[in-house]
Amino acid sequence: MTETAPDDALASAQARRAAERAARASYGRLVAIVAARSGDVAAAEDALGAAFLTALKVWPERGVPANPEAWLLTAARRGEGHARRHAAVVDRATPDLQALLAERADPTDAAWPDDRLRLLFVCAHPAIDPAIQAPLMLQTVLGLDAARIAGCFLTSPAAMAQRLVRAKARIRDGGIPFVVPEPAELSARLEAVLAAIYATFGTGWDAAHQEVVPGRPAASGLADEALWLGRLVVSLLPEAAEAQGLLALMLYCEARRGARRDAAGAFVPLSAQDPTRWSRPGIAEAEATLRQASAAGVLGRYQIEAAIQSVHVERRITGADLSPVLVGLYALLAQVAPTVGVQIARAAALADAGALDAARALLDALEPGCRAHQPWWATHAHALALAGDLEAARAAWQQAAGLTDDPAVRDWLLARAAAG
Repeated sequence: MTETAPDDALASAQARRAAERAARASYGRLVAIVAARSGDVAAAEDALGAAFLTALKVWPERGVPANPEAWLLTAARRGEGHARRHAAVVDRATPDLQALLAERADPTDAAWPDDRLRLLFVCAHPAIDPAIQAPLMLQTVLGLDAARIAGCFLTSPAAMAQRLVRAKARIRDGGIPFVVPEPAELSARLEAVLAAIYATFGTGWDAAHQEVVPGRPAASGLADEALWLGRLVVSLLPEAAEAQGLLALMLYCEARRGARRDAAGAFVPLSAQDPTRWSRPGIAEAEATLRQASAAGVLGRYQIEAAIQSVHVERRITGADLSPVLVGLYALLAQVAPTVGVQIARAAALADAGALDAARALLDALEPGCRAHQPWWATHAHALALAGDLEAARAAWQQAAGLTDDPAVRDWLLARAAAG
């Protein structure tokens, strides 16, 4: 049985929607199945990408298969040289898919409520370099390309692509298996999984206007996906305070989604947002989740970041000057997680608190490569403007505007430059 379309345009639209649904629900799982036999993640991704392209050519003519996952899996494995059947059986569920469905129905596997979550923990294998685990998860499980991933970690697309290629070669050459870890191993792999979920949320948060590409999930939907995965991690490891901290952090940000754009679609920074447009239930859930995380008495990065968001909420609602509190929290965060992103955010907090020299010194001390990214220039411009150096601030705002892909943010940055 196949779905048919009355004309070419409708058939193409149906095929595209079916491909997008399959990518969203099954991309990471299908990559894992194809790679499980060969141990070559890169080849599996290439084969699956080719299968999606073939589907967009074939499905409008022949109709969308009754089981798109089975079709894509068979086409990908055939393309990689592991086909075991003639094309006539492409619409029938393969033994691999039957095993997969049985696995999902297996009551002994109920601890894994989502296959993407399972694969995130698989990609956190201790034999894989910890520095590349989160990027590898973003590409292998969620289908992000190197350019998107590079933006999450403030590095160049070329450098990230090389790191991913080396990681996949190590998986292939070292025979690292796609095996679900035992329960006792989950805690050791949690940090990398949380980092990937956080990067996923940030990618979706910043890419509200990305065009959907068949065979890859839409970036604009990744924030919702990250929230879903965050909730699943908390349900899987309810005693993990950092998992709760990350969930609280994402909930705070999500509660403000509706206030980030005005009626005309213009960008509205946090300092100018209308709190009445925030989701009250979302803020309440974030606060409750953060309190639950704090009760464990084990402080970590995501709990501190969630606490920072809580202070922002209180400051915006009450109008109180909480700059010293934010400076203190960012100093603590920098001790726990001295990443480039954290240091830039800390510099912004110092500038808002009037410590302009300290803010600029912190920015200047960061590696030169940071100056290829918008956050460094925007924060630099903010500090310059507060110091009264308006000409330099204008140039910095313009530099920041040239480094963003979001038209609304670009317009806001250019308006700041024009205003001096």
